[in-house]
Amino acid sequence: MARLLESLTRAPADLLRLDYESRLVRRKRLVTEGGRDVMLDLERPTDLGTYAGLALEDGTEIAVVPADEAVLRVTGDLPRLAWHIGNRHTPCEMTGAALVIRDDPVLRDMLERLGATIEVDRAPFRPEGGAYGHGRVMGHDHSHD
Repeated sequence: MARLLESLTRAPADLLRLDYESRLVRRKRLVTEGGRDVMLDLERPTDLGTYAGLALEDGTEIAVVPADEAVLRVTGDLPRLAWHIGNRHTPCEMTGAALVIRDDPVLRDMLERLGATIEVDRAPFRPEGGAYGHGRVMGHDHSHD
């Protein structure tokens, strides 16, 4: 079984390149770029994107890196566009000049109708964490009792 590393102590022996969806795991067999089988059996669903890598039982360290995936770079009236993206509970990465979301034709159409300029790209997707926790937040609802 592999264990999570907050930082690597040496040069990684291999890479585990995962897209946004694949970085959320609890129990899963993964295969590195070099063909190594890695078994994860974590206590709870965990966003691997918040860790530097994994340590195998023999001490080998594997780096976890985000894979390129289809994203939309959104520019325009960013506060207004960010509100509409957030209102749909869509994960969003914020840079100084753009909002980045995973490619979605429905959201693309909505944002263009709101006056956004959209650039289609392939890049690692690293959205903001939730307001009520670090990394991904599971189980948020609107009851707020």
